[in-house]
Amino acid sequence: MTQPKDVQPIRDQQQLEDMKWALKRHCSERDYILFVVGCETGLRFGDLLKLTTKQILDLKSKQNKILRVKEGKTQKIRDMYIANCFKEVFEYAQSVSSPHLFPSRKGEGPITPTQAYRQLNKAAEFAGVEHVGNHTFVTLRYIGITEEEKVHHIL
Repeated sequence: MTQPKDVQPIRDQQQLEDMKWALKRHCSERDYILFVVGCETGLRFGDLLKLTTKQILDLKSKQNKILRVKEGKTQKIRDMYIANCFKEVFEYAQSVSSPHLFPSRKGEGPITPTQAYRQLNKAAEFAGVEHVGNHTFVTLRYIGITEEEKVHHIL
């Protein structure tokens, strides 16, 4: 029986930058933008891969760059402010000829969660980042500080 993989969020800013570099250099713009949007929103792969090009392009005319998503697992509607990455994501979305924001090169649909995971792991290997998985997108910005850091802040 295989042991479950120890998946961790990226808490270090340098590791985050290294992942972005590796995704741009060794994967594709699609994979890089997937990572950026994932870090910005904290969405699961399944929800990220359902995003459409239209959802991003439609935000151009909106003052508040709020992406509305119905989460697959919880069925809850979430509004996520993406102004921090909007310019990059919008430029990418303009170049996508598919209705899917993260299209597969094979077939008409989006890439699969398995393929997204493979690309994330490929970049992690180049960047020297360990413990990568579906929840790696939930960076320190979204999970808050670690238990160890809480102790230091209390003392």
